[in-house]
Amino acid sequence: MRALVSLFSPRLNMREDYPKVRRFQRRLAARPVSRYRVFDRQVLSEDGTHRIPVRVFQPKEQRRDEVLLFFHGGGWVTGDIESYTPACAAMADLTGCVVASVDYRLAPEHPFPAGLDDCVRVARVLLDDPQRAGIARADQIVLVGDSAGGNLAAVVSLQLRAMGHPGATRQVLLYPVTHWDHDPETSPFPSVRAHGEDYRLTNTEVQDYLELYVPDPVERRSPLVAPLMAEDLTGQPDTLMITAEFDLLRDEAEAYASALKAAGNTVRVHRVPGALHGFIALPRFSRALRDAYEVVNDFLDQDPPARASSAGGAESAA
Repeated sequence: MRALVSLFSPRLNMREDYPKVRRFQRRLAARPVSRYRVFDRQVLSEDGTHRIPVRVFQPKEQRRDEVLLFFHGGGWVTGDIESYTPACAAMADLTGCVVASVDYRLAPEHPFPAGLDDCVRVARVLLDDPQRAGIARADQIVLVGDSAGGNLAAVVSLQLRAMGHPGATRQVLLYPVTHWDHDPETSPFPSVRAHGEDYRLTNTEVQDYLELYVPDPVERRSPLVAPLMAEDLTGQPDTLMITAEFDLLRDEAEAYASALKAAGNTVRVHRVPGALHGFIALPRFSRALRDAYEVVNDFLDQDPPARASSAGGAESAA
């Protein structure tokens, strides 16, 4: 597996090559307009300086009332609603849910906290007025994110609680970044040393992404960048944490799940066997993708918890 991944995944200097990666992703995701059932919307930023694009995906067969508010991966530097359109269309069809994908601003042109601010803004607008998402209740909105997007989903939940906002009641975090240190010499996580060199995502690439997203090394230790550093994790949404067996982020993601559970939140962890980082973008017939969506669908089938009226009143269970 290592040999194959090395053959087809040339190593990049993300600090120099991110524009090339963006162009390649968009070409790869090029789609006939009629292929997917989508429509585009915009949300005005908090300060009124820009509009945040949101692409809404309708499933072929809508089986659930939930809207999945999705934050894409790409290290806060690459990825957008165009490159993630195939993955979001698959998410809509495989869950039977409407998916709303947020095109937040990217670093290095817009470093931290620009992208996070966009995600918090869209989440607040939809949670405060769920009818804008075509649903009746805020507890029908589920936060979802993969990799850097999983980081953003987790941090959005932390931010909303800090603002005194009730927030979402459920979140699905797919192999998220939760820690600031991915140096194999100093990282506390064995998966960084075991899987940080030869597989799809390397520790060097993660560190490059973090440096582009958060230029100040001290700020990278903030819970708004590394949610595992948060001192108070109470009152968080019911969480489904999905990790990949051969992913350097595996252990830090599972450590965050353990920390959430220790703080009294309801948490389920599922490690996809044989999977690499980024499997959410694989073809629909892939075993890893099917495995993950079976667990996601089971999570969505559970009744949502009661939505608290304030940050201090969130209901949770270990």
